[in-house]
Amino acid sequence: MYRRAGVLTAAAWTPLYAHQSETDIAGFDWSWDPLVIVCLTGGAWLYRSARPGWGLRPWERASYWTGWLILAVALVSPLHAAGEALFSAHMIQHEVLMAAAAPLIVLGRPAVALVWQLPARTRPRTRAVFRFLQQPWVAWAVHFAALWLWHIPRLFQATLSSGLAHSLQHTCFLASALWFWWAVLGAGSRCRHGAGILLLFTTAIHTSILGALLTFSNTLWYPAYANTVAWGLTPIEDQQLGGLIMWVPAGFVYVIAGLALGAQWLNQSERRNTETTIHAAIV
Repeated sequence: MYRRAGVLTAAAWTPLYAHQSETDIAGFDWSWDPLVIVCLTGGAWLYRSARPGWGLRPWERASYWTGWLILAVALVSPLHAAGEALFSAHMIQHEVLMAAAAPLIVLGRPAVALVWQLPARTRPRTRAVFRFLQQPWVAWAVHFAALWLWHIPRLFQATLSSGLAHSLQHTCFLASALWFWWAVLGAGSRCRHGAGILLLFTTAIHTSILGALLTFSNTLWYPAYANTVAWGLTPIEDQQLGGLIMWVPAGFVYVIAGLALGAQWLNQSERRNTETTIHAAIV
């Protein structure tokens, strides 16, 4: 366990290295996919054009830009290339997308910037669409399906041999995660505190189950990683480390978010009770 924790720390905070052949270990380059660069630039331009009068608070802007930076690092840094050679690196990238970048971007309220960029006559219709999309259990189900379906061996293997499949996987992970976090934490969310806590804890449970299955499996799920040679890991150890990353750090994010939502709920309840008591005393 200590060995795995050490490897996890090295993977998260140092440049990623893995084999480019069956025996060589070489550094990976930064990835400059034109489509990724265009999307990142578009997201930056859209939010950067938000004006002070649109109601975005400083901490929300900071949250968005932090999430955007984390997203850029996940998609452009050597982590992206390393994910094609190491399952654990691939898992780090996925969890960074879904459990770090996505909630921070959502807390930045990018939908506000988007709506204000549209012609005035289309804004009410757009807001109606947004309200429809904020169906919490639909968002939960889509995120659940995206996570489990893309870890089916046949589909996951396809992402390692097809750039289109790889891009589609990342799009599904990021889009479903943004949808999920938006439905739970986003401004104007139709999800009540109790439902939000339930959604977060059930997500922590099912992601932990998938992570535990990978961690304790003695069978290699993805044969494309059969020749992994990095950090002294065997292919099975690489898979188990990837499962551990999904199980512990990623699951911890959902638990912490659920606890924070619960604390907010209690504070609001106490505030309402205090206001009711004061009002009753005055009357």
